[in-house]
Amino acid sequence: MEGKPRKSGLLEKTAEVLDLPADAVAGLPKLELVGDKELRVENHKGILAYGPEEIHISGGAFLIKIAGEGLELRAMTGLELLITGRVAQITLT
Repeated sequence: MEGKPRKSGLLEKTAEVLDLPADAVAGLPKLELVGDKELRVENHKGILAYGPEEIHISGGAFLIKIAGEGLELRAMTGLELLITGRVAQITLT
């Protein structure tokens, strides 16, 4: 599915110019994938859909879609999610 290209915001451009991490400055989501079994998502804005084969997460400016098998939400805080299972695909829209 093709979407419109996302425009960079002022905070993202400032972070780039000042060589600062955009996730911290602009509140962008940060994803950390460990192999294909564990995914950490920081700076999330909530879970939109949840199932063993697909999880949708609001990342503010992004919709994060995780597809795989046996996906399970192992931990959730206001800032971070931990998803385990076999992660086959991550899509940002």
